[in-house]
Amino acid sequence: MFKNKTLLITGGTGSFGNAVLNRFLDTDINEIRIFSRDEKKQDDMRHRLNNPKVKFYIGNVRDKRSVDYAMHGVDYIFHAAALKQVPSCEFFPIEAVNTNVLGTQNVLDSAFEHSVKRMIVLSTDKAVYPINAMGISKAMMEKVMQAKARSMDDDSKTVFCGTRYGNVMASRGSVIPLFVSQIKAGKDLTITDPNMTRFMMTLEDAVDLVIYAFQHGKNGDMFVQKSPASTISDLANALIELYKSDSKVRVIGTRHGEKLFETLVNREEMAKAQDMGNYYRVPADNRGLNYASYFSEGEQKVSAIEDYHSHNTHRLDVEGTKELLLKLPLIRKDILGEDVLQYQD
Repeated sequence: MFKNKTLLITGGTGSFGNAVLNRFLDTDINEIRIFSRDEKKQDDMRHRLNNPKVKFYIGNVRDKRSVDYAMHGVDYIFHAAALKQVPSCEFFPIEAVNTNVLGTQNVLDSAFEHSVKRMIVLSTDKAVYPINAMGISKAMMEKVMQAKARSMDDDSKTVFCGTRYGNVMASRGSVIPLFVSQIKAGKDLTITDPNMTRFMMTLEDAVDLVIYAFQHGKNGDMFVQKSPASTISDLANALIELYKSDSKVRVIGTRHGEKLFETLVNREEMAKAQDMGNYYRVPADNRGLNYASYFSEGEQKVSAIEDYHSHNTHRLDVEGTKELLLKLPLIRKDILGEDVLQYQD
């Protein structure tokens, strides 16, 4: 489906963008466009790749004109541009709204106006029962995408759907690079709550989910990968064992905006989710604005269904966590001495 086609990646200089780019680079796709606002990262990527198949566009999703400029002739979009650091979004919530919500609307509108075939938006488990500004803005982003998809005619040439991720291991701002740097500095590993669980998936798993959504998505669909989880305590101890470190684990207490566990699919979504093997497909709610559906009629089976979260998914022990960690380029380079390409935000 991608032969001789053009793919646009917003936020294309980040870890997700790099991983998606790398997967498509050696295929028969015609062109990959990297759209972002960081000219330094684009310049670094341009020199590293030196590949005429990759084109670079400076712009910001907040500015629809710059999005429109990059959109001409595009067949597929992976929308990864976002503010995704919990603390910065917490202190500057309107900035999260401007990028994650209004910026996404700009990309959706431009994609429709340019008859793009498919657009995948990137969401997060923090969008489910959100307790911080980043999660709230991502939840609104999902609603904006689904509202746009709901407005599509049955014969529409454009399909909008989304992917929702748990913790992507070793991505920017995640805890694994922090733990590794603490180990190398001979410091204690600081954890907030030893019983806190997080989904664990690699960047390659994340790209697999994107491609699955491109291939199978219908308007308004949300796709979720079934992922194992680990406690933060087991994750820290797994890294200590891999690095043969004398570092200790020190509990510092739960930080502002942190959850004990993360939810990927809430129970209302699980009631209609389709089990696709390695993934859940959550179809959009395409009911009209009929007030009876919201105020006087309910769904009895919802009460008997559980959320899909990091406390009730498959739980990795220390050995299982070590095995998964050894799939990461960062860890393989340090532990096995492999010179593996690493993606940096």
